[in-house]
Amino acid sequence: MNAELSTAWERVQAMINGFITLLPSIVLALILFTIIFFLARAIKRLVRRLTRNRRNARNLGLVLGRLAQGAIVLIGLFLSLTIVIPSLKVGDLVQLLGISGVAIGFAFRDILQNFLAGILILLNEAFEIGDQVVFKGFEGTVENIETRATTIKTYDGRRIVIPNAELFTNSVTVNTAFEHRRIQYDVGIGYGDDIDLAKQLILEAINETEGVLKNPSPDAIVVDLADSTVKIRARWWIAPPRRAEVLDFRDKVLAAIKNKLTESGIDLPFPTQQILFHDQTEETDGDRLLQREGWPAGNGKTPKSHTISSYLQKIAQIKQVKDKNHHST
Repeated sequence: MNAELSTAWERVQAMINGFITLLPSIVLALILFTIIFFLARAIKRLVRRLTRNRRNARNLGLVLGRLAQGAIVLIGLFLSLTIVIPSLKVGDLVQLLGISGVAIGFAFRDILQNFLAGILILLNEAFEIGDQVVFKGFEGTVENIETRATTIKTYDGRRIVIPNAELFTNSVTVNTAFEHRRIQYDVGIGYGDDIDLAKQLILEAINETEGVLKNPSPDAIVVDLADSTVKIRARWWIAPPRRAEVLDFRDKVLAAIKNKLTESGIDLPFPTQQILFHDQTEETDGDRLLQREGWPAGNGKTPKSHTISSYLQKIAQIKQVKDKNHHST
């Protein structure tokens, strides 16, 4: 029993002595790795700073910065290991990384998928930081494109975190991809109003709004004959195409159109419903040219319109006549 304890104690002493012997190398390796780690971060920041003011190279700078940081940190880790373990060779490290990479790939498949998707998003430059996008009901400004996910700040002050794999494999609407943006709105006028005059007034209201682009020029076209209105679609272009400008110009243009139309006597009718009654005993029954089914009237003599009260009175009179005839018999 004493022999076993002495053997175990000798092993513990050997481990302690070995650790003390390696302690200077471990400290040196930690110092070297720390220096290389901060150097990698500095290089990443330098690359991002050099490409920050260049829109076309901004995303590429993010990719190169992150790849450079990862490569430098990996080299620093290898150099630190060689200081602690001088017998470690490059081939052994490559073999270790290969086996570990397969295991890590299976264990962290989703994370690696999001990472590669983030790199591809940055390289393709479909959108970048500062763009305003719409994705699956979420709309806001891109705050950051990270290795795992992209963060979007909504217009009402919330943060949405979207995995990069979803962004890469689904449709994303980029509202700020181009310098100009078109806004449209359907204006309903009455059926009795002059369509050409209404178009002219709408275009005048749009052109009089400060900030609306003259080229491409605004237009107004009839798009629908609805139940109670004739719909005219007003379209105009603005710059820049950001959310704040869209709301501001939409407010100004619609207010100008409304004021211009109402001042000129153009009706902006509410939804209405017309109910028509026909007396099947009339001579006009079945003759669509004579029946009063709407406006304009058909050719020939058009009967006067009837009201519900007049029909009720007529029914009451018929009933009185029948009752009188019945009593007389």
